[in-house]
Amino acid sequence: MKIEKFLKNVKPRATFYVVVFAFLSTISVLQSLFYGNVIAKPRIQEELENVLYLSVDSDKNCKIMIKLLPDVAPNHVKRIKQLARDKFYDGVEFHRVIKGFMAQAGGKNGNPNYGSGKKINAEFSKMKHIRGAVSMARPMDVNGADSQFFIVTQDSPFLDGQYSIFGMVIEGMECVDKIKQGPESMNGMVSNPTKIISMRVAIDEEVAKAKANK
Repeated sequence: MKIEKFLKNVKPRATFYVVVFAFLSTISVLQSLFYGNVIAKPRIQEELENVLYLSVDSDKNCKIMIKLLPDVAPNHVKRIKQLARDKFYDGVEFHRVIKGFMAQAGGKNGNPNYGSGKKINAEFSKMKHIRGAVSMARPMDVNGADSQFFIVTQDSPFLDGQYSIFGMVIEGMECVDKIKQGPESMNGMVSNPTKIISMRVAIDEEVAKAKANK
């Protein structure tokens, strides 16, 4: 059953907790299973194929975990995972961060106007831009999204149906809150911004750890 169909009649805040509860229940099992040398189990691989580990230099002890939603935005999930595997986001800045709204990153070479150079069509859904939602930034062109994304830090219903949500933060929102913010007078543009240390697909990281522990 597609997650959007399953959740379509659930209130936004309840939707978030349903996603978080389901995932955390799974991840606790995964952690014990991985270190029990059963990494080859298809269900484990499928779960971790759709999780991102994001670390930022505002707090190197923090890890942000993002649950991707391929049933909601399959093309966006595919794009983000490919960029993560290409290490596209390593060193990229959170160049625009507005208090009580969102933190935006994904512009290449320190320039928020640069991206991967490949546009992606919108995948609008009924998912809500609540705190923890991860959505694709875009210019005026609804099909102009590229590599930039933003993490919502406060419920922002005015964005619903206008931007493509492709994930939810299920761990580490306290780390997101530590990302350096920009002044209102500069529309949130940040000087000396927080940078992404790395963004990785979880299955890749866990396979590497399992091999190292053998």
